[in-house]
Amino acid sequence: QVQLEESGGGLVQTGGSLRLSCAPDGRTSSTRGLGWFRQVRGKEREFVAAINGSGTFAIYAGAVKGRFTISKDTAKNTMSLQMDSLKPEDAPAYYCAREMNAGPVLADRKYDAWGQGTQVTVSS
Repeated sequence: QVQLEESGGGLVQTGGSLRLSCAPDGRTSSTRGLGWFRQVRGKEREFVAAINGSGTFAIYAGAVKGRFTISKDTAKNTMSLQMDSLKPEDAPAYYCAREMNAGPVLADRKYDAWGQGTQVTVSS
């Protein structure tokens, strides 16, 4: 089973920044797109951002566009999400996911492997 490991979650004040990282295991080709989703307990999973395999094109949810930046280190095949100007509503668990193809796509049904999640808490 493919594993993706997230890191970087934590507690930050409103307006602060956090950087999340995702490291797929060696079974994930660097040509695969990667994405971030978030989910508040009891609610549906929400798309945040995704990037294509080559790291040259990204898409964002409207709620985070202009505040979050997704990037990919193609040499290491890792992905990061820089989150700035954080708001309390940005504070569910964040999940890294591997896309079935080069991506990027926002539909979660197009992703075939998921990390365990990392918690983000934004205090007001």
